[in-house]
Amino acid sequence: MALNTEVQSRLRDIVDKACEDQKSGIPGTTVVVVGKDGKELFAHSAGKRGTGCEEPMTLDSIFWIASCTKMLVGVACMQLVEQGVLNLDDVEQTEALCPELKSLKVLKPDGSLEDKKNGITLRMLLTHTSGFGYTFFNERLKQWSYPVGMDEFSGRFEDMKRPLVFQPGEGWEYGVGIDWAGMVLERATGLKLNDYLTKNIFVPLGIKDISMVPSKDMRQRLAYMNSRSPDGTLAPRDHLLRAPLVVDLENDAEVARIFNSGGAGIFAKPQEYCKVLAVLLNDGTCPTTGSKLLRKETVDEMFSNQIPQFPNYSRQSIPAAKPELTNQIPELYPVSGNPPQGWGLTFMLSNGGPTGRSNSTGHWAGLANIWWWADREKGVAGIVCTQITPFGDANVLGLWGAVEVEIYKALA
Repeated sequence: MALNTEVQSRLRDIVDKACEDQKSGIPGTTVVVVGKDGKELFAHSAGKRGTGCEEPMTLDSIFWIASCTKMLVGVACMQLVEQGVLNLDDVEQTEALCPELKSLKVLKPDGSLEDKKNGITLRMLLTHTSGFGYTFFNERLKQWSYPVGMDEFSGRFEDMKRPLVFQPGEGWEYGVGIDWAGMVLERATGLKLNDYLTKNIFVPLGIKDISMVPSKDMRQRLAYMNSRSPDGTLAPRDHLLRAPLVVDLENDAEVARIFNSGGAGIFAKPQEYCKVLAVLLNDGTCPTTGSKLLRKETVDEMFSNQIPQFPNYSRQSIPAAKPELTNQIPELYPVSGNPPQGWGLTFMLSNGGPTGRSNSTGHWAGLANIWWWADREKGVAGIVCTQITPFGDANVLGLWGAVEVEIYKALA
């Protein structure tokens, strides 16, 4: 599979044009697309490293990929499920490894708390059916956290401790469940999550520029964080995940205290992330190094709908509980005809869509407006990376859609 020079040129024009307006467009972006054979079909950076910055964005720029971390943690957990170390549906195992889960309360609509009636499993944590939420996506949870508030990006595990917003297994809500899945992994293996990912995913794939604690070199290539005001203009903003960026890398004790967030902790060069997407396209085996991360049937399970009982889960709308972090999201990836929606093990499954992607294409996003997809049927995957808040940025969504349309037209 390859894209001819004409298609490559059209894609570059689409990406360049998205970054032309440095006041109200996209400050800078990197877009990478790969095939099942692991070869890059397209890789291009455009714009600046950040709004108000004169340095160009490059393919070597490092992005905080936020919730794109979740898929990596899903791969790691499923490696341990294959090995018999973890069980997807064993309440006793999950709550023995994380006894904090046993005593959780459930936050009722009237603000009162009730006892948890159901146990929490690893599958619930990976599919957002455990009852955990995010304060920036849930008004009730945000209100509960006052007067102090809560910061999911503080670098502290303590900020993952909160009441549930429904009884485990009885609903779907996007939240910190995969941060808890990361803690299950740490306690089962005795390794910090970043160390496990490095040893069992990144090194076998020859990946160097992905980490939860960026090296000095990665820090020097970090893309800047930007915020878009309600009038559409851009401004620089402080980084949301500061702790791993300011920790003294020479102080092992300090580094060890950084919470390795399974939900949002990874910094990465987009081309490196796409090496993992190529593994998913290739049924669990790296097409370039030959390293086998997962069995095909395990990847099949990850791409199988885990929540058929909630066919409209993302149509419940996500409020802008913290408007500096997210826009209101009426629906995640709407498709004409409103077919049943699916969720795999850590990511959304699309049921077709306007760009030409296959049914059961996996995809997900990161808070700073980063979007990836992996279409196993058509053998193509990619990522569109920016560093803009709030989430759900119309400019970035437009870019992502335009890139996908062009790719699928070329494949057809």
